[in-house]
This record gives sequence, C-alpha cells and structure tokens, in this order.
Amino acid sequence: MAAARAPHGNNQPPKIVIVKKIIADGHGGHHGGAWKVAYADFVTAMMAFFLLLWILGATTEKQRKSIADYFTPTMVDLKDNSAGSNGLFGGSSITDKDNYPHKAQQTGTRALTIPAGASGGNKEGSGDKGSLRNTAAASEDKANFAKLRARVEAQIRADSKLARLGKHVRFIMTRDGMRIDLIDDADYSMFALGTTALVPEASTLVGLVADAIKGTANPIMIRGHTDSLAFGDPRSMNNWTLSSGRAEATRRRLAMGGVPEARFYRIEGVADREPMIEKNPSDPRNRRVAITLLYRTSSFGK
Repeated sequence: MAAARAPHGNNQPPKIVIVKKIIADGHGGHHGGAWKVAYADFVTAMMAFFLLLWILGATTEKQRKSIADYFTPTMVDLKDNSAGSNGLFGGSSITDKDNYPHKAQQTGTRALTIPAGASGGNKEGSGDKGSLRNTAAASEDKANFAKLRARVEAQIRADSKLARLGKHVRFIMTRDGMRIDLIDDADYSMFALGTTALVPEASTLVGLVADAIKGTANPIMIRGHTDSLAFGDPRSMNNWTLSSGRAEATRRRLAMGGVPEARFYRIEGVADREPMIEKNPSDPRNRRVAITLLYRTSSFGK
C-alpha cells in the first residue's frame, strides 16, 4: 500500500492505491493433467501384465518357445577382417562353393546342407559319394559307368568307319551321372543340316551306345543343343523345335537298339541357351546331343 502525493496547494487528503497480487495455483493442483499420463501408463502396464498371464495359460511350452524366439534379436556373425564383411553376404560371395547352388560344382549353403555322418566336407551329397542315401549303389554305378565307357571307346577304335568319330564323343562325369556328348564340328554333323535325321555313321554310333547301356538299370536323360544360327522363318522351324526334335530322334534310335521305354527319364531341347563354347554361340561345336546315364533313384534323388 502506498500514499499518493497530494497536488500542490490542495488540502485534499492523499489518495490511497492498493496493489493486490494474485498467484494462480491451477485450482489447487487437483485439476491438472499430469496424473492422467501416469494413470494411462499404469493401465497399459496392467493390460500388458494380464495379457502375459493369458498367453502363459493358453499356450503350450512349444508355442511359448516360438513366441520368445520371435522377440529375440538374431545375432549374425560376420567374417571379421575380410573385405566386404559388412556387406549383404557378410564377406562371402554368391559364387562361393558353400553358397546356394546355381551351378554344378556348388554344394549348397551350410545352413541347409546336413553332412552325412556329421563329418561335413565339400563332396558330401554331390561329389565322390554320389548321394547321401546309398553310397554303395553310387559306387557300383560309377564302376559300371567306367566299364561302359571303356567298352564304347574300344568298339569305336575297332571300327574303321567309326574311328574318325572318336573325337566327337566325350564322356563326362557329373553329379547327376555320366554324360555322353555327341558333338558336331565345322567338318561333321551328327544330323543332316537343319533336320532331325541322324546321318548313317551317327546312327551306327548311337546304336553302339544303345547296345552298351541297354543292360544297365540307370534312368536316361537326353538333351538336345543347337548353335545360335537362326532359321529363315522361325515360325515354321526354330532352334527350340530342332533341339527337342533331335533329342527325340536320339531316343527313338536308342529304343530301336533295345533300350526299354521305361528307362527314359527326361527328353528335352534347350536350343542355344547352354552353349559349350560360351564366347562364340554360333560355333558348330555347340550343336550336340547329351545322353546322361543318371544315378539310380536309390542313390540319387528321392
């Protein structure tokens, strides 16, 4: 409280000015919003607690383990001290031998491949042992393949008409079995140009192969290949129909040689999509027919 000074020469009493300070206290504090946040947190916690109790009572031990694993962070060990260790494959390459197979020499990822006898190794499943299921049968198949190869090569050398075709025949071991490639070159073709008709010497050669393999029990796969040279009118004839037609012509010749129909597992043509000479798809050596003796189903596949 303060007294105002009276005007000069005026006998009026000084005016009294009263200053009142009002401090707002939020209506006593009980109408604020802070307690609502705390209460919401409490209700949320209680809801989560009762939900946990319900899950524990309504699930089996196996289900609870699955739920716990779902919320457990997965730790991935990267290859330390290697270039690219922080990359997508953790320092590995998609072409590594143990990575997911996209070509014949790859065995599969370590995470998916279960080694036989828990011993592991690059050759388990698709290498020297042939299969995880019956290595004894695989070894027997390989021994039969070696005898068959020696027999066919000896018969080719013994026949003067077939001797010059020796360089056109190749025996290649694959993870599926033994593949017999009948290959063309610039000077010779197994089939008449642009047709599915075997030339006489090639027909005799396929008959010789038929005689050698008809006594085995292995399934047979035949695949036809062409070079990249196109036909004049692809609507009437193209490399797809030519390659598949030549594979079928080879099957018919093997059947005529005594190979039972039930032995044929797959007949297909792949046109020029799998060239043997990759740098030159038009190379005549890309024209070939591959006859593969597959491992028996007891030792390969199912």
